[in-house]
Formats: sequence, C-alpha cells, structure tokens
Amino acid sequence: MCKFFSFVTEPENNGGKRFYFDWDYRKTNLNAHLDDEGEDSHSIICKHFGLKEDACNKYEFNPLTKEFVVDQINATVDDRVQVEEWVNNLDFKKVVEPLIVKPIVNPLELKMVKKPTKAQIKLLEEWASVRDSVWASVGDSVGDSVRDSVGASVWASVRVSVGDSVRDSVRDSVWDSVWAYTSSFFDIKYEYDFSSCVKLWEQGLVPSFDGTTWRLHSGKKAEIVYEWKP
Repeated sequence: MCKFFSFVTEPENNGGKRFYFDWDYRKTNLNAHLDDEGEDSHSIICKHFGLKEDACNKYEFNPLTKEFVVDQINATVDDRVQVEEWVNNLDFKKVVEPLIVKPIVNPLELKMVKKPTKAQIKLLEEWASVRDSVWASVGDSVGDSVRDSVGASVWASVRVSVGDSVRDSVRDSVWDSVWAYTSSFFDIKYEYDFSSCVKLWEQGLVPSFDGTTWRLHSGKKAEIVYEWKP
C-alpha cells in the first residue's frame, strides 16, 4: 500500500520530472474518495497527470525518518540516485503545508520521572478530558494517508519500548497518546487541545487508561509512576 510521501518519475519522456500531489491539490481533495486509494497512490498520481503507469518509476519517502523506498523501476532509466538526493532536499511545506518536520521523541528513552509533579498530574487530568477526540481531528485536517503515515512513524519509533511494556488492556489508550503526539507534527488549530498529552510525552511520561484507572508510565520499562481513578 502506498504511503505518504509517494511520487513517480517518467525519466524517458519528461526529462527527469517528478510527479506528486502538492498542498494545493491535497487540501482541495481531503474529503475525496480518489477510488479509495488516496492522494499517495502511485496509480492515482499517474492517472491525474496522464502518465503511463507501467513506464514510470515509483518511489516513497518518509520526511520524518528519511526512509527512501524504491517501489518499482519500470523505465529503462534508473534515476533512484538523483531522485533520493532531490527528495531529501524537497520543501515539504509545498506537499503538506501544516507539516512540521522534526525528530521523533521516544518518551521512555528520556530521563525517568520517578514522581510526577502537580503540574504533570494536572496535564494528565486535562488529557483524560479530550483524548477521545484526537483521531478524527488530525485526519480531518491533513488527510488520512498523511495522518496514518506520520502516526505509524511515531508508533514504529516507540513500539518496542512502549507497546511491549504495557498490558494489552491499556494499549489502545497508549495509541491515543501516539495520535496526540502525532498532532504536534502539524501546525493546525484543532477543535480540542491535545497539548497536555504532548507535554507529558516530551517530558518522559506516557499516559494509559484501562477503563477505570489512569496511569503514567516512565523509564525504559514503562514503569507505573502514578495512578489516578477519576
């Protein structure tokens, strides 16, 4: 499945030009089905620009992790070296204007918080009041493919330390925290304020909820450092 950011080249016929959907196109088509493939589908890109798909080279790039993927080389000209250099220097404000390209923080690799402060406990209480709204808000603003790819990048960076250290019963709530942190990668005024969770995350604290009890986890083993029953 194609992921953000996808693009194609047709080096034999277009002098090495790269084809992709920019922000003007994306913001206009956020709610379009696009054959349910999304604006980061190589097929949709080729169709939109009138290209022969089986003559195009297909690539993917993650601007946060800098992972460059050669999906297919269909043309007789292999331009992957030039393309990788180009995409690493691309201004992604032209692709997703609200995107903030920054390092991904793994909260459990930060200095362990042994005892949360009153201010951090207040942040947890604020997060508890808005967490159910985070998924839709991010997707509605930048599109599902962008949201999902950025969220997956965040999750991949913390999966081993966070995902494998908490119980199954709270893993969904940790996903909510991932999405809250994902929201910080976009310069968007959301309907709800998710900054409480982002601040906890960047201070080395991961919230979880099992339906009854809220907890804060910290340290490499995601140790429980605070519990609260509303």
